[in-house]
This record gives sequence, structure tokens and C-alpha cells, in this order.
Amino acid sequence: SFDALLQRIHPAASRVRKLAAETPATLIVFDLLAGADGCSLLASPLRERRRELEAFARRCLAGHPRLRLSPATTRLSEAKRWLERTGGALDGIIAKRRDLDYRPGERMAAKIKSYRSADCVVGGFRYNEGKPLVGSLLLGLYDDDGLLHHVGFTSTIANAAKPALTARLRKLVSPPGFTGNAPGGPSRWSTARSGAWHPLAPTLVVEVGYDHFSGHRFRHGTKLLRWRPDKAPRQCTMEQVRQRPAQLAQLLR
Repeated sequence: SFDALLQRIHPAASRVRKLAAETPATLIVFDLLAGADGCSLLASPLRERRRELEAFARRCLAGHPRLRLSPATTRLSEAKRWLERTGGALDGIIAKRRDLDYRPGERMAAKIKSYRSADCVVGGFRYNEGKPLVGSLLLGLYDDDGLLHHVGFTSTIANAAKPALTARLRKLVSPPGFTGNAPGGPSRWSTARSGAWHPLAPTLVVEVGYDHFSGHRFRHGTKLLRWRPDKAPRQCTMEQVRQRPAQLAQLLR
């Protein structure tokens, strides 16, 4: 959980210890680069490093509630079951070649993500920087109290579609756009331009594809899949993306 991780950040060591106790983390080990004798395993293939890692886990991780061995399998059927169970707990699963050595600085693995989509209300939009055309749509989902919360954005809009879409959105500009959590202003991760947005009447619905949802928002940009004129905005609820914390525990068993 990215939001839980943020709760642990602080410059003071005493505060860090307090936050670590309040928001504990689990370290999941997935590779071993030195053996018990201290010799480097960088040149060893993954199949050998995994055997060393499992031996290390039996010796050193047993009884530590916050240290876990990452699950691994060579069976495609089991990997597919894991992928189906990731849900909101994890992005996906990692595929690696067992015959390769460890190569620092090189991406030697592939992340396979679950395909997930959600129907969202378009609660606002931002213009492209320096252009009078829509650049991104601001997405919203309703909570159990009927409040529309800003949960992310999508900017995968075809250039050819932008002029007509911009004209359509301008006709729908109407505050407040979001009745719950709304897009904030500039932060250390954004610019003054990215904080400027225009609220819309909650009438448009889009389906977006995403890979991870945590802390009440999409953690990465989403992909615009299609418009949903057949979907009522009030049907776009948080229930679509609710996390199941037990999924992670089940996956690690």
C-alpha cells in the first residue's frame, strides 16, 4: 500500500520507530546474491540462487512474522491461479528465466498484470499544456454515502477525438464536479498547471483499464477503454475496486 508506506516517512529517527510500530511492514525476500559462506551468487543461475534462498529462509526467517519468503512455482497452472487471486492486493506476478545469472542494472524479469477495468464518472478535466484541447479526464467513484470522490485520471485520448470532446466537455462545466475528495492543487509531485482543472456535471461515464488501486485512488494512469452511455453515473461505485486484504495473505501461504 503506497499510502501506508507514506505514513512511515519522517526525518527523525525516534518518529520513524514510532511510525514503524504503528504501520508495520513485511519484507518479502525473492532473491539471494551471496551464499552462507559469503561468496557471491551473481554468476549463478536463478534456479541455484532460489535453492540457496530457500535454505536461507529455513535457517533465518522461521519465526519472524515480518520476514517472508516469496512464493515461486514452475507450474503455469499455479501461476495463473496466483494471477487470478492478486486483485487489489498486488499488481500481478513476476516471470523470470531460471537459467540466467543476476545482472545488476538490467531488467531480466517480466511483470504480468491482471486485466481490470472500472466504470467511472467524469467529474472534471484538464487542458493540454499550452493548448485549448482536453488533455486528461478526472475520474470519480461514488462511496456508500453517495459522495463522488476523485480517484485518478486518464489521458489516453486520441488526438483526433480531442476537438469534439473538448467542445462537449465545455458545455458540461458545472461546479463542484466532485462532492467528496477533489483534485488538490500543486504539490511536490505536480506543477501549477496540473493543479488547474474544470469541474463537470456528473453525467458522463467511461470504462478505464487499470493495474493497481490503493488508498482510494488509481496508483498509475489508467487507459481509456470506451464511453459508457448505457451506464448510469450512480452505478459507478467504489465497490468495483474495493481491496480484499486477505488476498495477499492467501497468496503468501
